[in-house]
Amino acid sequence: MTTQKKVLKVLTFLVLLIFLTSFVLNFAHTTVPAAWFPKQMVLELSQNLRKLIKPPPCTCTHCISQRKVSAWFDKRFNQTVQPLLTAHNAVLEEDTYQWWLRLQREKKPSNLSDTIRELFSVVPGNVDPVLEKKSGSCRRCAVVGNSGNLRESSYGPEIDSHDFVLRMNRAPTVGFEADVGSKTTHHLVYPESFRELGEDVSMILVPFKTIDLQWVVSATTTGTISHTYVPVPKKIKVKQDKILIYHPAFIKYVFDNWLQGHGRYPSTGILSVIFSLHVCDEVDLYGFGADSKGNWHHYWENNPSAGAFRKTGVHDGDFESNVTATLAAINKIRIFTGR
Repeated sequence: MTTQKKVLKVLTFLVLLIFLTSFVLNFAHTTVPAAWFPKQMVLELSQNLRKLIKPPPCTCTHCISQRKVSAWFDKRFNQTVQPLLTAHNAVLEEDTYQWWLRLQREKKPSNLSDTIRELFSVVPGNVDPVLEKKSGSCRRCAVVGNSGNLRESSYGPEIDSHDFVLRMNRAPTVGFEADVGSKTTHHLVYPESFRELGEDVSMILVPFKTIDLQWVVSATTTGTISHTYVPVPKKIKVKQDKILIYHPAFIKYVFDNWLQGHGRYPSTGILSVIFSLHVCDEVDLYGFGADSKGNWHHYWENNPSAGAFRKTGVHDGDFESNVTATLAAINKIRIFTGR
């Protein structure tokens, strides 16, 4: 009770102070000479009071969602766009739906409404509460790509120190812990890139077509879907309450706002980065880009053709790299380039 009284007194004092400041500012503007009451001093006092009442978006040194740091960022970042598909935001606008259907050109896509209804009868239809930002916190996230520049980087302990660790596609950790860490909180996949995950890891399905959503239902129940355009796992061991769905509208938002139409659709890597901007306060990137010799390959294999996707036109790897480099230049993310 005593604490509540103290808080009430402080709030009352702040309100009175703001009122008096505003009064003095108006009075100084109309009657008092600048020598008696410098207007700049009153303005600064007023701004400081506003900061006291409206706390910063987070307690990190650089908060991602902080506005008016970069016009380039403010033009692209739309905090109202929801990254995850839920039972409450599952209706797609017609232009979004038609764009999404063209991504991988399904010949006879199933009815999306029926598919989503079936999907949320199996997996949770509400947003993962862990992903919801809390004011007054500093959520540090590591987004770990699959680049060979992670080899001999010794980033493992540093990666594991983050609150969230996001990985993608087939990335393994066993045997590579010293360089890539062992902790994973969220793993982004699509059916064709799925790998079995740890028991406490949340799977974020990135759906590029309607059958991807149907596959989630099938892979956690009947196991009837074994093939999309290539063979896919018939069954997965991921707990149903650990399955989240990347919103198709968010894919389009990344494509429109951040990639400005470059490539045919975004890569899982850039989808992971922009996703993290919306759920994290501070983001560190590891395992993105070529190694020190300019080679594009995965850290777990020697594959000379691993960078071939850069020439197909499906993803514009160079433009995506420019986006992350710009984000780093304005202190919205940090990029660790490895070896």
